[in-house]
Amino acid sequence: MKKILGVFAIASIGGITALGLNHLLGSKTDGQISQIAYQTPVKYVSLPGGNSPELAVDFTTAAAASVHSVVNVRTTYPLETQNQYLYDPFRDFFGQHTPRQQEAPMATGSGVIISQDGYIVTNNHVVDGADKVEITLNDKRSYIAEVIGKDPATDLALLKIKENDLPFISYGNSDEVKVGEWVLAVGNPFNLTSTVTAGIISAKGRNINLLENDPSRGQFPVESYLQTDAAVNPGNSGGALVNAKGELVGINSAIASTTGSYTGYSFAIPVNIARKIVADLLEFGEAQRAFIGLSIQDLDGKLAKEKSISEIKGVYIKGVVEGGAGAEAGIKEGDVITKIGETVVNNTPELLEQISRYRPGNKVDVTINRNNQEKILPVVLKNKDGNTDAVTKPKIEVVSTLGASFESVSADEMKKLNIENGLKVSKLTAGKLLSAGIKEGFIITNVDKKKIASFDDIKNTLENKKGGVLIEGVYPNGMRAYYGFGM
Repeated sequence: MKKILGVFAIASIGGITALGLNHLLGSKTDGQISQIAYQTPVKYVSLPGGNSPELAVDFTTAAAASVHSVVNVRTTYPLETQNQYLYDPFRDFFGQHTPRQQEAPMATGSGVIISQDGYIVTNNHVVDGADKVEITLNDKRSYIAEVIGKDPATDLALLKIKENDLPFISYGNSDEVKVGEWVLAVGNPFNLTSTVTAGIISAKGRNINLLENDPSRGQFPVESYLQTDAAVNPGNSGGALVNAKGELVGINSAIASTTGSYTGYSFAIPVNIARKIVADLLEFGEAQRAFIGLSIQDLDGKLAKEKSISEIKGVYIKGVVEGGAGAEAGIKEGDVITKIGETVVNNTPELLEQISRYRPGNKVDVTINRNNQEKILPVVLKNKDGNTDAVTKPKIEVVSTLGASFESVSADEMKKLNIENGLKVSKLTAGKLLSAGIKEGFIITNVDKKKIASFDDIKNTLENKKGGVLIEGVYPNGMRAYYGFGM
């Protein structure tokens, strides 16, 4: 019993001692924790100029200013193969055939209304090769669009719908966009219309080697993307990248992904490039590409040391094209370009972006570093042919485009088929007619509702045609048919 009481007494003394120590030390410990916790106060992330919780990030104004100006672009493509035929014992007994109905391939993307009278900018890859381009507005109205022009080098295209008083997005200035700035991506990912996502500009002047480089076809890509972490997915292509004011600063174009879906980064064409290409397509039907006639490479520490260049700034000139714009202005191999006009350039994409803003014949001041001395040289830019002429859209060669030979239709055959006019397809090769499913022997009676009696009728109708074409006619067995394709 005494042993038990002894243990109890010792335990009691220990507990009292512990409580006393806790009382003595507790307030000091709490004070230290509180002091540390408040040395780095939590702050709200706010828009530029905002310092209070009431000005926390709010994109509702920017979203409202842009969401109604971004459209759904639905494209229809020609069938890859000719129409197949189903056997029908009753119809085939009388020499007629029933065409197998095949659904034409379709795809969707986005576009941005840039004027109240219906001009829309999108990506070239959204509409390239399409037979038909259908636009659906945010209020569900639909229109068939005309393709005004395309520029594969920048992956931009200009469309037009017949409507007025449309909501449109005002141009911003992509040169003023800063890394870390908030932006919204507006588009139709996975065919989910009017979707808005937010992120920041994570880099500028990105070259991701996405566009085809084909000098044989005069295609010299310009890639100087705005990189963002705003979520962009298939279907967002051609949509708007807007700043916190709701101004257009880019056209969403691509994602960096191994899965085909968004994994963290997306890329947009700077609006200053898009603005210039739109102006070219409206005026000339073709983008006006200016060339400086230089072979260039990025300047890094190793190259600067090798060439005894004191500052690692600008783009190094490793070659000069004889007779080119740069050579005529006095630019030499070994020079370093530091500015185009008033804009500083520090890598190849930035330089190409600045040159892409100009047309052949434009004069621009180029600042160079030569032997560690700065010089400013006026350069008159040229086109791909080495002169300063504007490049106009070539006329369509109807014969090669259609891929067909024609012959006249006899009076007896027209009487038998109960037609008043027509032109017979006598032979087909690779071209629009074959892709559309037309067979040899087909008699074209109308193109876009215009009567056809000679090849000149077809040529005059299609020579400067842009957009969808509707062909009507009849086969020698009496079966009437309709075909559509894009020019």
